[in-house]
Amino acid sequence: MISRYLRTPRLPRRTLSALALGTALALLSGCTGSGGAGRTATRPPLDDLVTATTAPALRALYNQRIDWQACPGDADGQDGPGIECATLTVPLDYADPGGRTTGVALARMPAAEPDKRIGALMVNPGGPGNSGVRMIREDWQSFQGAPHDRFDLVGFDPRGAGNTAPVQCLDDHARDQWNASDDPAYDRGRVLADACRAAHADLLPHLGTRDTARDLDVLRGALGERKLDFIGFSYGTLLGALYAEEFPNRTGRLVLDGAVEHGTDPMRLDVEQAVAGEVALRAFASAWATDDGSDCPFGADPDTAPKRLADFLDGLRTRPMRGSDGRTLTAALAWAAALNVLYDGHRSWYRLQEALTPAVKRRNADALLALADNANGRDENGHYETAADAFAAISCADLPALTDAQLSGALTDLAAQAPLTSRHNPVATLLAPDCRSWPYRSTEHPHPVLAPGSAPVLVIGSTGDPVTPYAWSQRLAAGLENGVLLTREGDGHTAYDKSTCVRTAVAAFLVDGRLPTAGTHCPSD
Repeated sequence: MISRYLRTPRLPRRTLSALALGTALALLSGCTGSGGAGRTATRPPLDDLVTATTAPALRALYNQRIDWQACPGDADGQDGPGIECATLTVPLDYADPGGRTTGVALARMPAAEPDKRIGALMVNPGGPGNSGVRMIREDWQSFQGAPHDRFDLVGFDPRGAGNTAPVQCLDDHARDQWNASDDPAYDRGRVLADACRAAHADLLPHLGTRDTARDLDVLRGALGERKLDFIGFSYGTLLGALYAEEFPNRTGRLVLDGAVEHGTDPMRLDVEQAVAGEVALRAFASAWATDDGSDCPFGADPDTAPKRLADFLDGLRTRPMRGSDGRTLTAALAWAAALNVLYDGHRSWYRLQEALTPAVKRRNADALLALADNANGRDENGHYETAADAFAAISCADLPALTDAQLSGALTDLAAQAPLTSRHNPVATLLAPDCRSWPYRSTEHPHPVLAPGSAPVLVIGSTGDPVTPYAWSQRLAAGLENGVLLTREGDGHTAYDKSTCVRTAVAAFLVDGRLPTAGTHCPSD
């Protein structure tokens, strides 16, 4: 199953170390130390932070002070030097800022060179539903060098995720069935919608990305930052783009890597994403077939190997495998495992090869089950992260109603353009998540994000991205009034962790404000 928005791939720590900033930070600092690069970090007057805001309750939230403390559960000191946690208070409903509130979980790692500190860099790692707090706490070693030297790096859990009004609709047993079912009569969309309605009916209307963008601005104000400096990956690019649309005069230096484009019909985006996944699957199988000495179980013909791979995965519908722990490897789980590994491009192909070989040759399902668990956020004890339900809840809060005609046309296009990755369950491939039964109807609608009056926005796209196709970054950059596109040549999802050239360009922009020349292309490492 391919997700419409993207989950940042779960990579081994050796890969994360190359990200520097890449897959795990996000939101702000509370320090007001020395400024740098011509910008002050002293707290500006409230009126500069909350222009046109008259509601006293909202003004008070912008002016709140964040109380940074040692992070809970860090008795062994694994969080690394200086990492602290806090909670930001925001309105549950921005139409009623004096009503119910909720707390946004935060974590920060102070700038490595405090005497040269510029301010706070806010980062979203994708999803939707991934925890920025968890990322910065667990992978703080990955953030060495620029721009961390000059910025406080702060992680946050968006609404519905982690410890910020977490959405958890299905228990672990129900989630196991939801992920594994190959039954065409099993209505995933309705099962999840009914469970979420029962558990979180009052919360669901307030989980959209636009509300999270407003939380970002409250956070910016509470931290005393005049402008928002932000780096967003995958789904985080939608958050950054909608922030620029909502608050163009408050944008600082925004970096959007692996863009989710907002101006195109969602069904067309779903088809385009499935096609990109198909390209990645075919490239993987064909390369494996032609690799001398690889003993590819799908044969040595690069033209037929992709179909034979898809046939094997689909065949698990009628002939599933049993793992050593008694669990069953279904076609749905195997497809999730394969497509998630392909997120990271050719450098992770070996992981899929090592899992497929024993499954095909010896009907040993254990390695593929492990990859499926990794894709689905299931730990070794069978417990799921909140990201699984948060992904659907946030996505459905952003998606407009779907007509039968739109679905029918998209399914026709899907069958023609992605015949391998979609044939197992075309509806589940296209509608990930399936929001047709969702109890809350979003008021969002597709439209180009122009953000007139914003500061320049750096958009980064990868020519072989299997999750956020390169065309999405092209369209987002072209639509923004002040967008600049930087291109990485290569496969894999997002660019920052795959190119020294890209990391150098991002650091130059964030630290010194120097944008790459329009049309710049970077090689992959």
